[in-house]
Amino acid sequence: MYQRWVERGYFTADASSDKPPYTIVLPPPNVTGSLHMGHALNHSVMDALTRRRRMQGYEVLWLPGMDHAGIATQNAVERSLAGEGRSRHDLGREKFVERVWEWKAEYGGKILDQMRRLGDGVDWSRERFTMDEGLSRAVQTIFKKLYDDGLIYRAERIINWCPRCQTALSDIEVDHSDDEGELVSIRYGSGERSIVVATTRAETMLGDTAVAVHPEDERYQHLIGTEVEVPLTGRYVPIVADEHVDPKFGTGAVKVTPAHDPNDFEIGQRHDLPALTVMDGRGVITAKGPFEGLDRFEARPAVVAALREQGRIVAEKRPYTHAVGHCSRCDTVVEPRLSMQWWVKVEPLAKAAGDAVRDGRTKIHPAELSKRYFDWVDNLHDWCISRQLWWGHRIPVWYGPGGEVVCVGPDEQPPSGEGWVQDEDVLDTWFSSGLWPFSTMGWPERTDELAKFYPTSVLSTGYDILFFWVVRMMMFGLYAMDGKQPFDDVFLHGLIRDQYGKKMSKTRGNGIDPLDWMDTYGADATRFTLLRGTSPGSDLAVAEEWAAGSRNFTTKLWNATRFALGNGATVARPLPPREALTDADRWVLDLLDELVTEVDAHFESFQFAKLSEALYHFTWDEFCDWYLELAKVQLAEGGVRAEATQSVLGHVLDVLLRLLHPLTPFITETLWTTLTGGESLVVADWPRASGAERDAVAAARIEGLKKLVTEIRRFRSDQGLKPAQKVAGKVRGACCVDLLDQVPAVRALTRMTEPGEDFAATVSLEVGLPKGTVTVELDTSGAIDLAAERKRLAKDLAVAEKERAQCEGKLGNPSFTDKAPAEVVAKIRTRLEAANAEIERIHARLESLPQS
Repeated sequence: MYQRWVERGYFTADASSDKPPYTIVLPPPNVTGSLHMGHALNHSVMDALTRRRRMQGYEVLWLPGMDHAGIATQNAVERSLAGEGRSRHDLGREKFVERVWEWKAEYGGKILDQMRRLGDGVDWSRERFTMDEGLSRAVQTIFKKLYDDGLIYRAERIINWCPRCQTALSDIEVDHSDDEGELVSIRYGSGERSIVVATTRAETMLGDTAVAVHPEDERYQHLIGTEVEVPLTGRYVPIVADEHVDPKFGTGAVKVTPAHDPNDFEIGQRHDLPALTVMDGRGVITAKGPFEGLDRFEARPAVVAALREQGRIVAEKRPYTHAVGHCSRCDTVVEPRLSMQWWVKVEPLAKAAGDAVRDGRTKIHPAELSKRYFDWVDNLHDWCISRQLWWGHRIPVWYGPGGEVVCVGPDEQPPSGEGWVQDEDVLDTWFSSGLWPFSTMGWPERTDELAKFYPTSVLSTGYDILFFWVVRMMMFGLYAMDGKQPFDDVFLHGLIRDQYGKKMSKTRGNGIDPLDWMDTYGADATRFTLLRGTSPGSDLAVAEEWAAGSRNFTTKLWNATRFALGNGATVARPLPPREALTDADRWVLDLLDELVTEVDAHFESFQFAKLSEALYHFTWDEFCDWYLELAKVQLAEGGVRAEATQSVLGHVLDVLLRLLHPLTPFITETLWTTLTGGESLVVADWPRASGAERDAVAAARIEGLKKLVTEIRRFRSDQGLKPAQKVAGKVRGACCVDLLDQVPAVRALTRMTEPGEDFAATVSLEVGLPKGTVTVELDTSGAIDLAAERKRLAKDLAVAEKERAQCEGKLGNPSFTDKAPAEVVAKIRTRLEAANAEIERIHARLESLPQS
């Protein structure tokens, strides 16, 4: 079915069309990736949005592609080489990059096939890759433009460094966790000229160039401006006053290591301190002395032991839990490191990104997350964009033999001659993916695609990357596209958690593979489960039984359509006039109109959970549980009423399947094309409310019927009758409550046969309705196995009495009632009341049974 949709060109956008545009660019998954639950959720959202707009008559472009994922992909290929006993250095840069392209051709893009399985209606003719020729040209163009505008520069700053991957990392590539370490308090200097500092990284003291205290800390006023000896080094460093220091933390004094800590670097800049690098890129100590050549984690206890020998250790706290950054790709502990890198000056770019949201060009959903967005863009630090990798967009800068620096644009020849070399680094993956909304449409050329489809309509993504990817796209889009925002709306959904609310992860073992769900329950059920839990900004919990419930829902829809088709349902002719329809027909059509309006409103506000619930409850509760049952009665009458019912059945299903199609595309396509003979739901019209005035009288009658039938069914169950068991009965007073025309339906839905002349009621029931009371009399004689019924009731009575005894025991125990929360005690009292009511009901039923 999916291949047929693609071959017919349903998902291919036409830039020359005069239809209004609707554009979503797919957040590019890593070339190394496979479909996980987060992808399945976000893709279901985007597919639902684009399918609806396409049905509404928009020219829809949903543009797919992949990210080259610098570190992740390079690591994958290096692991492959390691299996051969080789490293990238054995191949050299050029051969290694060739090997990566070969790897991509063989293993990359697995997720794209999985997207097809999910039903993603993307325009495959426009698929892009962040390293393809066009996007590489865009990267070089914007680098040159930023460089010429003074917004890209090279400087020595503190960066996140992975000793394993041997590269700088962006903030989003660092995962923080609470790790156990030790907090060591060390005395610097001696006597009155001493001061105690606390650190979790004793090995970095070898690079200390100051001790800092708060300028208003009275304990250290006499020391500010003096010098103190750094133990083990023989060096003397100044004691400086800096407001960054928290006087309430530890001793109120901190060691300052500008080359190995980002906060210390800032202090060093403010006080013009030297920065001593005492560790290389592999995390090995380079400072001259007894610790030289030790790994950082070997050096730490060795330094502490040496300090202890000198009596410098004032206190040791272990274990000491503190936040530690880890490389997201290999889990190595990240090392802050002073390094020469390329940076983007973000201040003017970030201001433009903030202004675009403040003035409404871009709207964030939910609106309350706008504050987080502003907190980020208004305080953004310059962005380190260079990476010490071989896979990626190489920085287009050449260095000459005389210290010359030349940035080269895409149409310019790089300098040549002896001594000229290109910068070895590549750009951060987020640099190229930040261009995604416009580079994928041909920028820097002014293409028809850009003219038609930019700005894009919606960005759908998890709130967890709001600060990283979203902000970068906003900055670059506004900068490159003359102040035009990259998207009109940003929909931020939550993260997926398990049924207990815990974040899914490999370490917890609570992750769910969406492919397993699709194997077991189908793509439609998988999508519906995820969308049913999706609200703006809120995390959603999922469990396998919910996927099973969604599968049951699609089965219910299938059976309802099969029933309608088997009973002559049609959409080939217009509906009969409303005056020719029954109360049930008018009631269901009015509910359908309300559903269309509600679904439209929820789509516009990205309330997928609410629109899914509305569709679910209409389909299951109103249409299947009630209207289909009433339709059976009307169809059995034959004639004009049956023909009208066939039309209403067909019409309701036609509209319902259209409304459900964006959420569950496969099953709705099969059912709708069979029902209507239409070409495809993908290109069918989106339904609109009829505009008919709601029939309040019909609604009241059907609601009265529903209450009456529900009470009779409950009463039958209480009498021990099986659901399908028929008994003779009478309905009295229906005319007084305006339900006389509904009596045949009531009788059919409650398995009530016509009473004979010898009818004698054995039980009766009174049902109160807004306009009066209806009395129902049943003859259950001979219909109930008295012995079996007494046995069943005795079993239920034992359960209820056990519940009562447990509740009374708790409520009679002062240690429970005095200590338990009030709401818990109240809950137990409610359970006791329910148990007493159940016991009373069962005793009454037992007394009413005839003696055998």
